[in-house]
Amino acid sequence: MTTFFQSVRQGFANRQGGRANGVNGNPNQQRSQNTSPVTGNPTNPSPSSTGAPVSFPSNPGASVEDTSKTGADCLAPEETKWFFKEAYAKLSVKGNFMPLAAKPSYLDLGDWLAHQTVEQYRLITYFIVSVQEVNQNTNTVVCNANECPTMSAGRHYIYTWLNNERKPIPVPACQYIALVQRWIVGKIHDPVAFPTDSPFGRTAPSFESSYPSTAGTDQGGRKPIAAGPTTLSRTLSDLAGQDWVGKSAGFPESFLSDVRTAWRQMFRIYAHLYHAHFINPFWHIHNPNYMDLNSSFCYFVSVGKLFGLIGERDLEPMQDLIDIWNSNGSIPTDCANGAFAITQ
Repeated sequence: MTTFFQSVRQGFANRQGGRANGVNGNPNQQRSQNTSPVTGNPTNPSPSSTGAPVSFPSNPGASVEDTSKTGADCLAPEETKWFFKEAYAKLSVKGNFMPLAAKPSYLDLGDWLAHQTVEQYRLITYFIVSVQEVNQNTNTVVCNANECPTMSAGRHYIYTWLNNERKPIPVPACQYIALVQRWIVGKIHDPVAFPTDSPFGRTAPSFESSYPSTAGTDQGGRKPIAAGPTTLSRTLSDLAGQDWVGKSAGFPESFLSDVRTAWRQMFRIYAHLYHAHFINPFWHIHNPNYMDLNSSFCYFVSVGKLFGLIGERDLEPMQDLIDIWNSNGSIPTDCANGAFAITQ
């Protein structure tokens, strides 16, 4: 995939000027997110994949919160994975991702986090598609309910999903990934959650330079002058003087929470891809190969840690690989230390 990381730079070029058309863009590599291939019940279902039926909520945000890490304390240590060894932690690019992670000074933080969220989802889609391909020998997708009956990152981390009744239920990895895709796409295409217009409209009012703008009309009474905003169009939080990430750019109060949720869920997909599919398909195929997977994940972690979008506990399933990149500089010190971590 020689042009893979060229597309990273192209992604931002499409979003220059803050609100660009990239937030609502549909990447060419992205399949229909609501129809990701999900196999039926396994022939010999695992106890963890049976029980309560999986509910697909009509509201894509209704079931995004879930629980994690079950049974870790009672399991024996796993053999060291290939991708936890330095020889297999190589990247397909040189240097680090700070130039792509750091926010340009002229951009609002909300705009930058929205851009990064859309970009990271666009990149991870390349690898999701790889495990959704049909194996011609078995006539099943690579990640299927037989091979991956739970959404797991090794034996020690199993992720469950909250259904419409807010009950955690285990689901096959392919189904979990499809639910995450549906939720993220629903958010980034929602003009309320991820607005693409300026909060003050597309164009600001303008008047002839000879007319002073010190009152409701000009001094000669010839032309009305735009008045300031009234309280009728302002939220209670705004009136109370509360602030939040992205407020000045028109993002809602829930914006940072949605971004962090998307980041946590994308991390879980990466963790599953490594633990369940590093050998097949990424080691065995050339495009995309394991070094592209490493590069995309390293970029993802760099941004997530730089702005504090994902917690240290969430990173545990991949910490050994992250430690390698911390030590060799692939993840720069500012990112590793959360130099611009958001505390709210």
